[in-house]
Amino acid sequence: MNEIRLIGRLDIKNDHVIKGIQFEGLRKIGSPLEISTKYYQDGIDELIFIDTVASLYGRNNLFNIIEKSCEEIFIPITIGGGIRCLEDIKMALNSGADKVAINSAAIRNESLITEASKAYGSQAIVGSIEAKQKGNTWEVYIDNGREPTDINVIDWAKRLENLGAGEILITSIDNDGTKQGFDIELMKMINKEISIPVICSGGCGSIKHIDNLIDECGRVDAISIGSMFHYEIKAIESVKHHLKKPLKSSKL
Repeated sequence: MNEIRLIGRLDIKNDHVIKGIQFEGLRKIGSPLEISTKYYQDGIDELIFIDTVASLYGRNNLFNIIEKSCEEIFIPITIGGGIRCLEDIKMALNSGADKVAINSAAIRNESLITEASKAYGSQAIVGSIEAKQKGNTWEVYIDNGREPTDINVIDWAKRLENLGAGEILITSIDNDGTKQGFDIELMKMINKEISIPVICSGGCGSIKHIDNLIDECGRVDAISIGSMFHYEIKAIESVKHHLKKPLKSSKL
């Protein structure tokens, strides 16, 4: 099994890192620059910055934050929220980001994924999916979990791969911020149906949850974590140390 990439997720509103539960009850955590620098110093593999209100206002306000972060941080950075066109992608990459995560704009104009992957390479394009359980399946949501689309998550993940996305970020709205564990069934289905790398996000609160994900899914490319890293001292160090140990799962 390949080494699992550990990714710190910073959801940002205005000039503050925020965190809530199921995208609701948001509270301020701290400065994006201070938190991202600390994560880098603690050994995080990558960072994801998401502008949580960008879709509402039709713009991404993180370019300046990314520029400043890149003066101190030298690991891959993904920026998401309000990325609507090729010019937005160009600005994001020019600010220092290595990849862009696209959610709402891809739903409204799926050709953007193909155009972007051709212009900048599929490795720079992350198809971001916000998933909420609906009966026995999951529905795609947009606008930071505010708007349902009536689109099946699994079908959309396969479509994003076919359109040219190089990676999928799948966030469980139901589990986000709960620290009760990943939506294992969702992650298993996504991993089963697509071949490009998958970033699992939403619900991680302990090392046991990571072990459960690995044990049940077998293939785990990357894990994106917010709350656990925000609130627990030395959590990044502990997780990285744990992942270096031999895995016991019979499914690997």
